[in-house]
Amino acid sequence: MELFERKIMAVDDHRGIRKMIDAILRENGYTKIISVGNAREALGLFEREQPDMVILDIMLPGEDGFSLFGKIRERSDVPILFLSAKDEDADRLYGLGLGADDYMTKPFLPEELALRINVILKRTYHVPELQKEREKSFFLGEREILPERAVVRYQEKEVPLTAKELMLLTKLNENRGRIVTFDALCAAVWGDSYYGYENTLMVHIRHLREKLEEDPSHPRWILTARGLGYRLVKE
Repeated sequence: MELFERKIMAVDDHRGIRKMIDAILRENGYTKIISVGNAREALGLFEREQPDMVILDIMLPGEDGFSLFGKIRERSDVPILFLSAKDEDADRLYGLGLGADDYMTKPFLPEELALRINVILKRTYHVPELQKEREKSFFLGEREILPERAVVRYQEKEVPLTAKELMLLTKLNENRGRIVTFDALCAAVWGDSYYGYENTLMVHIRHLREKLEEDPSHPRWILTARGLGYRLVKE
């Protein structure tokens, strides 16, 4: 599927913002756009339409964007960009820590929004496919990782890996036995504009450990190099 054929959902209670986002997307070649003004309707539309990306306002009536984010994440790993009228580091870090792909504050430049959307979509839907084609399966103890299918196989069961988890695990495996710095891991997943994603990286590593470790609280395979990064242990 071509980049501009991806379906994008915009959730914002301000009609003017929704119209502006729609115009920005159309000006940049996107035509499959869904707009909605509250969390309840958004969740129903998400389940029916299955968008490829969500632009999500934090301050929504009735239920905030953080709560809606959690419900979407229960259903899908589609990329999500938070919008907020509050330029506060705590909200930004909280949103990124939840696992969001990006965070922008209002007002924003149309060109910047379009650029960030393009980067997120390319990163999510293009890079993983290239990696899957290159990589072969490998083992962490009794668990077999199948990059081409983005799954972990163990005792005849398969656990899916998200795109970001696969990218992180691929980077660690490429340097197996060596420390991979926080910066190198963030750059591998979020590209050159990775600043501020350290907390999000920790969340994804925790999720990876839950899928790969017998005891995620006492990992055997993905070890933390305090103050430096992470290391994937060799057999």
